[in-house]
Amino acid sequence: MTDSHADTNTNTNTDTDSNTATNTDPGTGLRAFLRGRSELGVCALLLAIGVLVLTDALTMDTDFAQRGPVGPKTVPIVVGVALLVVAVLLAVDVLRGGKGESEGGEDIDLSAPGDWRTVLLLAGVFLANAFLIEPLGFPISGALLFWGSAYALGSRAFHRDPLIAAVLSTATFFVFDRLLAVPLPGGPLMEVL
Repeated sequence: MTDSHADTNTNTNTDTDSNTATNTDPGTGLRAFLRGRSELGVCALLLAIGVLVLTDALTMDTDFAQRGPVGPKTVPIVVGVALLVVAVLLAVDVLRGGKGESEGGEDIDLSAPGDWRTVLLLAGVFLANAFLIEPLGFPISGALLFWGSAYALGSRAFHRDPLIAAVLSTATFFVFDRLLAVPLPGGPLMEVL
């Protein structure tokens, strides 16, 4: 009877050892949990952007543009809260097993790589706008932004795109600077406009 009891203990120890070996396997743990849940990265990004937007909105100086109960903080606060809510709801859905469905359009090639040229061109246009808005003013830098974005997205109408970009930029400047009283840098065109 003692021998069978010893055999049972040996088998139990062997089972425990195999379970321990399985738990240290690189296929378990955090890496295995995150596998197939890449949407959690999107949740973390949305959460970070939401916190950034809310922090920026709550520390914004509103003395220059406050008119009535709705000021320049309202929209950023609404957007920041919406980003946080979407991040939490998406995380809950992913953790419950929800997955995004693949594109099923007939004109989409899912095996084709991403169009990094377009992404880099758009990023360059946005960065150039950020650096040029102060010295050139919004009407000029905005026109370059709109024209550069149209070019990056594939438009090659060189006789039409600059004119549309200039009209959009000037109209945007007037709406924000004159009608909404949100000051935008006018640059060298300030005396003309």
